[in-house]
Order: sequence, then structure tokens, then C-alpha cells
Amino acid sequence: MDRIGNEELGDGSPPFYLAVGNEVELFEQCAARQLAVMLKGPTGCGKTRFVEYMAWRLGRPLISIACHDDLSASDLVGRYLIHHDSTMWHDGPLTRAVREGAICYLDEVVEARSDTIVVLHALTDHRRLLPIDKTGETLHAAPSFMLVISYNPGYQHMLKDLKPSTRQRFVAFEFDLPAPGIETRIVQREGGVSEADAVALVTLAQRLRALHEKGLAEVPSTRLLVAAARLAAAGIDLRTACMAAIVAPLSDDATLVDAMRDLVDATFV
Repeated sequence: MDRIGNEELGDGSPPFYLAVGNEVELFEQCAARQLAVMLKGPTGCGKTRFVEYMAWRLGRPLISIACHDDLSASDLVGRYLIHHDSTMWHDGPLTRAVREGAICYLDEVVEARSDTIVVLHALTDHRRLLPIDKTGETLHAAPSFMLVISYNPGYQHMLKDLKPSTRQRFVAFEFDLPAPGIETRIVQREGGVSEADAVALVTLAQRLRALHEKGLAEVPSTRLLVAAARLAAAGIDLRTACMAAIVAPLSDDATLVDAMRDLVDATFV
């Protein structure tokens, strides 16, 4: 059954998420059995929102980390910092999550350095340990601690990937862009537009995604559709909103931009 809620406003209400399969039940079982989870899917398809929703549903704090090339093990675990005339240890976000029993979410984990990812290994098996070399501590993860990582296999192919020794430590969830009916509901709810406008935006997205075979590296995500919808809801013409929020972010190639502009014109005549 689809579960629909309100955006997280600090009042305990759930983030908006539409289930498309059994991912909610599967995540709950992983959490109950202290299994690490890997979310695989294209950019903007709802992976982060799903984690936010599940953190709310499970009643656990969520600590999110955006991974990048310069992310070091110290950035995750912690470091000594100068405080007045002495040095003090400051926990990193991973260490805080381990101590507090939070869900630790590493977004686009393959962007992190390989020596950084190794830090996660002892947390993803039966040991559930985090050694902190600089302090000599070995932390046992709190019972409710859960490690979740995500990445985009299509984007990372031939560029970066997780080592098999890392991949096999996680239960993998496959995400994809929603079916048109579900995507329409998401765009209408998140974008604040009419059903007719949401249908038109999703129709445009389906047409633009067909350009992937003609050289468009990234197809429009649900996130981009929501951005265009929010501009339209604020009074911006739909065509202008689509050019600014969908077409322009996708490509700088003049031929592809012209092709996308033609599809926008055909959709919003």
C-alpha cells in the first residue's frame, strides 16, 4: 500500500514518500536484524527521501553525509581540534551515529576515497565495531545503529565502483524513476501544481528520457520535475519553468538543447 504523509516540518509528521514495492517492509526487516543497506538508482529518483521517511517511521535519528573526493576517514570518524590552549577530540558524523544509535546515510558513497570506505567494513558484519585509532577506542555500535549507503550505478559505470568485498556487506535495494502514474502524484503533491500540469510535466519527462539513446548523458529526474512544478506554482510560465529547471541543467550541448526545447514546445503548445 502507498504511504502518503506530509513534509517533515519538525512536528513529527512524516516526509512525503510513495512506496512503489516492498521496499518499506524490506528496510524494516533489515533494521530489525541490524543489516547494512545499499540503495542503487539514478540521481533524483527518491533514494534520499526514502531514507528520511524510514528514519521517521522507525523513530531513529538520521545523520546524512554527502560523499566527495576529499572525504577522509577523519571526516567520518573524528579528529583532535585545538581548543584554547589544548586539543580536544571531536566525534565525526559516523562516530556520533554509532554512539547514538542513529541511521548513518552516506550519499553517493563511491565518491569517497577507497581508504575511507574501508572504515565501514567492521560496522557492516557481525562485529559492528568502529575502531578509533587516534584515541585507542573501539566502539560497539548501539543496537539501533544502521548504516545506509547510496550510489548511481549508471553514472559510476567505468568511472568508479564499489569493491566486491564492500558490496557483499550490504543488502541491496534497486531504485528507478517512478512509473508515470506515481510520478504524476509525486510532482502534483511536491510541486503544488494541478493534476493536469503534473501530467504534462511527466509526459515531457518521458519524451526527454528517450533522448538518452541520442547522447543525453543524464535524463530528467523526478527532482527536476518537482523543481519546474514549484516554479510554475509560483506563477512562472510552464514552458519557461521547464527550460530553466529541466533543460538547462541537463546539457550544454547546443544540438541536445535545441532538441529538448522542441519537445518542450510540443508539450506546452
